[in-house]
Amino acid sequence: MNASPAMQRYAAEIYRLQQDHEQVPLSTLSLHIESSAQATASMVKRLQTHGYLAHEPYRGVALTPAGEQIAMPSLRRHRLTEVFLVKVMKYDWATAHELADTFERGINDKLEDRMDELAEYPTRCPHGEPIPSKDGVMPRVDDMPLIEIPSGSECVISRVRTHDLEKLTYIGELGLVPGVAFHLLSCAPFKGPLRLKMKTHDHLIGYELACSLWVEVIKKGAGNKPPPK
Repeated sequence: MNASPAMQRYAAEIYRLQQDHEQVPLSTLSLHIESSAQATASMVKRLQTHGYLAHEPYRGVALTPAGEQIAMPSLRRHRLTEVFLVKVMKYDWATAHELADTFERGINDKLEDRMDELAEYPTRCPHGEPIPSKDGVMPRVDDMPLIEIPSGSECVISRVRTHDLEKLTYIGELGLVPGVAFHLLSCAPFKGPLRLKMKTHDHLIGYELACSLWVEVIKKGAGNKPPPK
């Protein structure tokens, strides 16, 4: 059977959450999809019946390859909508994710193609996440969490991996957006702050904020890494 829009939406949310969790607890999925525990359990059973996910009781769910494939249309539409809202409609990037959650549900294939054209065929959303192609291929992104990078490294911000409005607003104010280059001057031990040298100024950012930044390493330094989370 063809996956319904609701099934695709759940699969897309599981795909997002699996970037940080090997298996996604049902309570976490319910919270992020903004659905009741009963509705979430019902959809999980439906997805499992059709071979789109595996469910391990007391641990959570994980998408099968077929489940990942049905997630791609929803992920593409959501991330393309975010770009359209920011680039064409001039919304702030901090609010784009929440707005796209509602906006995307009224978009058909024809509107999606027109939005793609007006946004000049983007390959990443405003936060740096890759946009799947129309045939369901997710581009590979070669990046790493900033907190795993040794000091002395030359980096470019690849993705900002948070949907927290206050964090996104602050990160935007600091100019730490995808595509921006910096030199990692130092990493304090015991989850201390990180010092970043940018083109015109330096920034001292806390460990919690640094956890949201993923980077492409241009030149790896020889300094110490911050301890892992």
